[in-house]
Amino acid sequence: MLNRKILKNLRPTLYLMLALALAGGYLFLFTDSPVFWPGFIAMIFFYGLIFYMGTYAATMRQSGGADDVLLAGRNIPLWIGIFTMSATWVGGGYINGAAEYTYDDAYGLLWVQAPWGYGLSLIIGGLFFARKMRRFRFKTILDPLAQRYGKKMSVLLFLPALLGEIFWTAAILTALGATFATILGLDIRTAIVISSLIAIAYTAIGGMWAVALTDVVQLALLIIGLLIVIPYALHEVGGWDFAWEQYQLNMGDLAGILPTKEALGDYYYNWWDFALLLIFGGIPWQVYFQRVLSSKNENTAVRLSVMAGFVCILAAIPPVMIGVIGQAVPSWEAVGAAGAPDNSALILPYVVRYLTPDFVATIGLGAIAAAVMSSVDSSILSASSMTSWNVYRPIFRPNVSNEALAKVIKRCIWIIGIAGTLLALNITSVYALWFLCSDFVYVLLFPQLVTALFYKKANFIGSLAGFAVSFILRFGGGDATLGIPVLIDYPMIQDGEVLFPFRTLSMASGLVTIIVVSWFTQKWSPSRPLKIVGDGEELEK
Repeated sequence: MLNRKILKNLRPTLYLMLALALAGGYLFLFTDSPVFWPGFIAMIFFYGLIFYMGTYAATMRQSGGADDVLLAGRNIPLWIGIFTMSATWVGGGYINGAAEYTYDDAYGLLWVQAPWGYGLSLIIGGLFFARKMRRFRFKTILDPLAQRYGKKMSVLLFLPALLGEIFWTAAILTALGATFATILGLDIRTAIVISSLIAIAYTAIGGMWAVALTDVVQLALLIIGLLIVIPYALHEVGGWDFAWEQYQLNMGDLAGILPTKEALGDYYYNWWDFALLLIFGGIPWQVYFQRVLSSKNENTAVRLSVMAGFVCILAAIPPVMIGVIGQAVPSWEAVGAAGAPDNSALILPYVVRYLTPDFVATIGLGAIAAAVMSSVDSSILSASSMTSWNVYRPIFRPNVSNEALAKVIKRCIWIIGIAGTLLALNITSVYALWFLCSDFVYVLLFPQLVTALFYKKANFIGSLAGFAVSFILRFGGGDATLGIPVLIDYPMIQDGEVLFPFRTLSMASGLVTIIVVSWFTQKWSPSRPLKIVGDGEELEK
């Protein structure tokens, strides 16, 4: 019985590996692509392992219904929870982005805020949000918003939540594509499409269990891979002491960690704006609460969040070291490259490819691919969960069965995954898009979630007014990534960029607006209580 079960799950994996091998054979025989063949072969086995783990997870579901796809039946144990929470945040954007900004002359270590910012967000989320969300047995982050503000408002709030997840997916797929193009010699678009399709496929087949189990393997590969890469890369540049000395010489004040007005000048308040954005903007994510809500109980939800926060902060050390090492390379031509990276986002794959032996580069490639796929599957599952549970079910089919809803979730996984892939084919900077993800949720969703959970008088009118205020103030400050010009005459505008902390102003203004307007409009729009999902018992008024 066991052998038959293993063989049944192994068959599609072997088909996948055969297809990738045939693609490699085509490249070898009919093209002149400078493919790094040891790495390509390793990629086939790596993707085969991950795909097998993902499809095997489908056999662990008890009912195959929506609850299993969304939350793994709320049976995720603590150790798997820590792995999947950590692996979700320590993704391609995290690894490539931290190395990119550390290496970039315009930013340096001082602007590598996301790793510790997101780490703190997990800790704060665990201490103040996880217990209450798990206690009410919500299924998505939009559930408390729908209960407090109504279905119409939750659909409006669904839009920034969905865009955040899609942008996140695109950012990390771009990181993987750049890595594969540099290390393997594959076309970047081909690498993005192949990787995303594999992640989409096993997520649609196995749901939350597939994401959780593959995250265990992926995080382990990531840690091992980067730890192997560092010693070889350091040896090529003369050791850590020399690399750090050279980095300080090249970067000056940007080589520090703590912000000072001397180092940042007019960007001092802008630095704090982004810091607060990452700390509190890392909380209102479905990808975060999906793990909280999948845990066995409230205590597990709190512990996995706090512990994963510390893991995320520690996981930033290897990519930061790689960024420092990249600055210490005296001549890229001397190590076999055509020159220094044209784009700072390529520094991590450059260090892996040109400063380590081929077998180490192969391991490093697997580590980076693991980091990316562990975030891609989580994001597309999270976005699909909200789309099906909070939009499709209440608006189109309120009485949909559990099994039918599970099929809808799987279709949404394909649709949203493909949308993220198309976006990834048209962006350049990993870190810029990574910041933009938290920008959306920090300004538009964080005040909504705080008031929905902790302010009993919050109502629909207050929520709508707060959303409008946050939206106008935020996008009035423009956005270079989206091509939006500055529309509001904020102070401290330089070269078309607002250095005034208008994002935090937008968030705080929206928060205050919800509280004040809700207080004065209780007569026309009475506040609604939060209830346990699936239970009529009223716990809070």
